Amino acid sequence: MSSAPTLAVFTKNLLNPAYKLARLAADRAAVRLGVRVIHYVPEKPDDIEQQIALIDEALGQRPDAFVFNPVHETAIDGAIRRVKAQGVPIVNFINRMRNPDDYACFVGADDYDIGTRVSERLFGELGGRGNVAVLEGTPGAATGAARVRAFLDNARRHAGIRIVGRRNGAFLEKQGREAMEALLRECPQIDGVLAANHDMAAGAITALEHAARRALIVSVNATPEAIGAIRSGKLLATADFNAAKIAAVAAEAAVKLLRGESLPHEILLPVEIVDAANWRQFENAMV
Repeated sequence: MSSAPTLAVFTKNLLNPAYKLARLAADRAAVRLGVRVIHYVPEKPDDIEQQIALIDEALGQRPDAFVFNPVHETAIDGAIRRVKAQGVPIVNFINRMRNPDDYACFVGADDYDIGTRVSERLFGELGGRGNVAVLEGTPGAATGAARVRAFLDNARRHAGIRIVGRRNGAFLEKQGREAMEALLRECPQIDGVLAANHDMAAGAITALEHAARRALIVSVNATPEAIGAIRSGKLLATADFNAAKIAAVAAEAAVKLLRGESLPHEILLPVEIVDAANWRQFENAMV
């Protein structure tokens, strides 16, 4: 083992800008904390089998702790048992694992609250009436499931809001565009779009532009791309689910754990809604 503790940091894919910023934030935190980081990312986005193989690869390197974002909340349970059998502590971040006994600390945000608040921003802009489409994330991702559940629950509280279609956009821009294209073919009138992350919202923006149609869009992740879309008027609002800050806090939590310091079982970071009124405050927040 090297003199500096080693953190094995797992993110879900190489494509999502939020995860690129999360890896950068973990690297910066490692320098500040005097630890070493090794990143493990599936080449195929959100691939369960590849993440399982990467878990076993990481165990072979004998890291001091895992900073772990699962591609699925339960499908990697067998591999996690091997991590625990080797006595490697886990700090879970962004996507919560199903079994709370599997991690020492979870770092993330209240995704149901995020979904409620960002959907309320859209419904308010629509005056409480309109046809709304939903772009859902990868099946098995706890973040997306909670956000979409909140979207649907909040829509039921507005008699004039009608959910006219739902499609899986896999939390990625290309798939989000394809999902939106399918929704546009199926639905002659779409007034608003609820996207469970900003990559899918970016794809929806492109699909709407190509179809010469207009709809108000809200998303999650105040990435530089999302802030640019708000600035240009292509995006109504997003939620400041800051993957970089979450990753930095998760790395710090892992180091505290290794130092024997006490940790809460969960750390939920506050989230704000970002729109035309306040986007300048977030312009450089994730870089």
